[in-house]
Amino acid sequence: MVVTKTIELASNNDDAQTNKPNMPTALYEKVLPEKALFKTAPKLHKGQVALVGAGPGDPGLLTLNALLLIQQADVIVCDRLVSPEIMALKPENSELINAGKSCKEHLLTQDETNEVLVQQALKGKRVVRLKGGDPYIFGRGGEEVEYLIAHQIESIVVPGITSASGCSSYAGFPLTHRDFAQSVTFVTGHRMKDGTLDLDWKAFASSDRTVVFYMGLANAQLISDNLQSQGRSAETPVALIERGTTPKQRVVVTHLSGLPDAIKDNNLKPPTMIIVGEVVSLAEKNRSLAERVSNHSRQTG
Repeated sequence: MVVTKTIELASNNDDAQTNKPNMPTALYEKVLPEKALFKTAPKLHKGQVALVGAGPGDPGLLTLNALLLIQQADVIVCDRLVSPEIMALKPENSELINAGKSCKEHLLTQDETNEVLVQQALKGKRVVRLKGGDPYIFGRGGEEVEYLIAHQIESIVVPGITSASGCSSYAGFPLTHRDFAQSVTFVTGHRMKDGTLDLDWKAFASSDRTVVFYMGLANAQLISDNLQSQGRSAETPVALIERGTTPKQRVVVTHLSGLPDAIKDNNLKPPTMIIVGEVVSLAEKNRSLAERVSNHSRQTG
């Protein structure tokens, strides 16, 4: 029987010490004591595949387990949303295979990507499938694990900070708040193969819910129209976050009825997160506070 989502812990003995991942010295000395690190460090075996979430872009948001596994990889199969700063952490001798998916262009189809993972594992390689955000949140990680199981390939899954959480935090607002939003929903804004976007728009129209649309930029008009038709106010705040958590991050705050025009007027491009809800109003308050604090510091400094 194939075991999936299982992490083997390296034992704290001489063998474990000789099999250290090629980690930066600073991580051993400053981040976590060496003995503690190797009691919990995941070990990637030959012929095994690790599905690793790289987070939303900022390399500082990469988890320690993700970094440890990247450093053990013989082969890394990555998507286009993995930042160059994170890719720079891979071992020099590891092979990089770019699966580079966007909404209109695939360097590899999903079926081809699945097969690459299997073939590399069958060659006895330590394989890391590196994905932006979290592999199990609109990352097709579930499909890839199913394919690996069907081919008797053992896998490890390491979650990452999903883009919704990272982008909203870096834009200055939460996804939930007792006064504004008691729930949050993650939604794919990408149309199905038949061209439809068949979602529970009535549920999303509730004013006490934050709705996060991944990959929804091309369907902004449809999103705006459907939410309003189900009763969501045209004045509901909306945040558009382009390249969130990276040095190229841009945040545009608009309202639901102005969503399509805001995208056009600001020439926003993928990857851009669309977040709908009253919590977005806190972004301006936080920005104003930050500016006041900054101005006060300059005056008294």
